[in-house]
Formats: sequence, structure tokens, C-alpha cells
Amino acid sequence: MFSSIAPLARLNPFYAPHFQLAQDGVRKRAEPAEAPTTRRSLAAASAAEEYSCEYGSLKFYALCGVGGVLSCGLTHTAVVPLDLVKCRMQVDPQKYKSIFNGFSVTIKEDGTRGLAKGWAPTFIGYSMQGLCKFGFYEVFKILYGNMLGEENAYLWRTSLYLAASASAEFFADIALAPMEAAKVRIQTQPGYANTLRQALPKMFGEEGIWAFYKGVAPLWMRQIPYTMMKFACFERTVEALYKYVVPKPRSECTKGEQLVVTFVAGYIAGVFCAIVSHPADSVVSVLNKEKGSSASQVLMRLGFRGVWKGLFARIIMIGTLTALQWFIYDSVKVYFRLPRPPPPEMPESLKRKLGLTE
Repeated sequence: MFSSIAPLARLNPFYAPHFQLAQDGVRKRAEPAEAPTTRRSLAAASAAEEYSCEYGSLKFYALCGVGGVLSCGLTHTAVVPLDLVKCRMQVDPQKYKSIFNGFSVTIKEDGTRGLAKGWAPTFIGYSMQGLCKFGFYEVFKILYGNMLGEENAYLWRTSLYLAASASAEFFADIALAPMEAAKVRIQTQPGYANTLRQALPKMFGEEGIWAFYKGVAPLWMRQIPYTMMKFACFERTVEALYKYVVPKPRSECTKGEQLVVTFVAGYIAGVFCAIVSHPADSVVSVLNKEKGSSASQVLMRLGFRGVWKGLFARIIMIGTLTALQWFIYDSVKVYFRLPRPPPPEMPESLKRKLGLTE
């Protein structure tokens, strides 16, 4: 029992890298050398497959951005009804008491079509966010990795994922903020506007350009921790799944099997994302509904219990969203034949320092 706990403890993304290095060195030194495999499946030809572009090239970044547009734009638009009910529960918990009650009240007042309110700003806003989120993540991951060097990039890979994703999300939220503000107004203020074309000029006439960007700071509060968890947890979960769960190396898995691992790791990451970012999400929903309020004022008024309203709905939504986003993003990489590096391995220079190679 206790022998199985130790490997799980080392999966903690904040585990001390030098201690982990020493432990990995001891474990690998104790393991007998594997016999070379003579047979490989056709799917194992990944090492020899031809890519459409070079890893880290402008074309690579551009196509990763396209993957981000599709993964975020499509998935967020698909769950607009659930997002609408979640937002209404946050801003008016007395009227919308639960997920099912929220759906019932919304359909009774606005009909089935009312559940699609806000789909246009959702699609546009989250497509722009996905472009920056995934595209810039690849940029910053390579940039910071090169700055650290091969050995440090491996040792501090979790910190590398956290820094790269936080940097990418900073710019992604600036792209998202205007459409997010319009979406919340449409969804949570009955009679304010039914379409994006009605909402944008009305918001600008009331508060000017500030109406579109007053929620950017709370967005950073919500989205940066969310994205840091989304990318770091996903990367480390994929690494752990291939190491402890999947019975064969990634290079011997088919594309379909690799995408299944991607989906599972994405869902696990999504659950943690939802919990980490939910309080700030509640503040954003209320702030974009009201005029003249600040984030601190909204936070004080909601209190500790208030900021957790709608968490269950958000866990369902974000868990599914994150899994689908990673699945779509990885599928786009497969479709365009983009380089998809395997989980990181200890560099040869570190192996020599540990005496793992002769």
C-alpha cells in the first residue's frame, strides 16, 4: 500500500525538482536495462513521420493558434445554455436557485431560444482568446525553455508550464474582455439587449470604452490561475498517465490512443481549473452586470459563500470544456501534421551526472 503512495506523491506538480531528480536517478539505476524491441506497430512510426513544419516556426505557431480558435470558440459556444444559467445563478441566486431550476425559469420566461442568448459574443470572444492562449503558450514555452537551458527546463518544467501559460493568458484576456462584458449583459440583464449588435453601441453610449475593459482585471484574476492550472496540470497528468497507467510507450500508441489520453488528462485538469477560478468568475459575472461597481466592492458584498454559488455547474461545464479543448487542439495538430513532442525525458547530460549512462 505504502509503496504505491510514494509514486503518487511525486506527481505533485510542486514537488522539489532536485529531490525528484535524485529519486528518479535511484529508481532508474536500479531498473535493469530493457531488451531492445524488435517489433513495432505501424503507429510507432512517429519518429520517422514527416511533419508539415518545423517545431517553433512561424507556421507552427500560426497553426497552433488556429487550433486554439477551434478548441475554445466551438466548445464555449456549445455550452452557452449552461453558461447562461450559471451566470444567472451568480447574479440572482434568489430567483435561480439551482441548475435545474435555472433552466426551468429561463425556458418559462424566454422559451427554448432564450437558452442561446449570448452565443455570438461567446463565439467571437473565446475564439480570440483561444488564438492567444494556445498560440502564445507555445511561443512562451519554447522561449522560456531556451532561456533556462535543457537541464533546467527539465528540472523546473512545472514552473515553465506555469510561467508560459500565465504569460499567454495575460494577452488572451485583453482579447476576450469586450465580448465577455457584452455576453454577461445580454445573459443577465433582461430587456437590455438580445443581440451583440444591440449590446455594443448601448454599452459604449453608457460608459464609453471602459464598459468593455472594466472587467479585464477580474478576468485576469479568474483566467490566469485557471489557465496556469489548465496547462500545468494537463502537461503533468499526461506525463503521469504515460508513466504509470498506459501500458506501452507513447511512441507505440496509435494516434487515437494518444487522443484518448489527451481527453482524460484534459478532464482531470478541468476539474481543478473550475475550483481554482470560480470565486473570480462570480465577481466578473456580477461586475459586468452592474454599473459603477468595483471588483473589491462586489467581492465584499458577495462574501465567502456567495462567491461559490454555481460551482457544481461550472465544474461540469469546465471539466467537459477543458477535455474537449485539449482533444480538439491535439486533433488539429494531428490533422496539420504538426510536431507533437512526447512527454519530457531526462537529458543525457543529467543522466551522465547521475551515472545512469556509461
